[in-house]
Amino acid sequence: QVQLVESGGGLVQAGGSLRLSCANSGGSFRSFGVGWFRQAPGKEREFVAAIPSSGSMPNYSDSVKGRFTISRNNAKNTVFLQMNSLKAEDTAVYYCAATLRFPGTSVHQYSLWGQGTQVTVSS
Repeated sequence: QVQLVESGGGLVQAGGSLRLSCANSGGSFRSFGVGWFRQAPGKEREFVAAIPSSGSMPNYSDSVKGRFTISRNNAKNTVFLQMNSLKAEDTAVYYCAATLRFPGTSVHQYSLWGQGTQVTVSS
């Protein structure tokens, strides 16, 4: 059974970096496309980045392109989100999600979700 667990969130100053991890505690991750989403208070959950099961052709939202990098280590059943040059507007709860289909940009394309990890960027 797939169970997604995010970690790595925290408080960081603007310009700093964090690396989020999404692990599948239920076993193999290699067949799943994985996306990262975030939700700020009072706002809808929004797409951040996604990576197919192959690891090729990752996709990013315009707001994080060039600053965030999504990657995966299938041997360790983990997907990472490296976040650099963080801004105050990146503050949100970050969620990873998984799908057996191609990972798109809509929350509706994912059936499995983690519990989220808080990222707070102070300006």
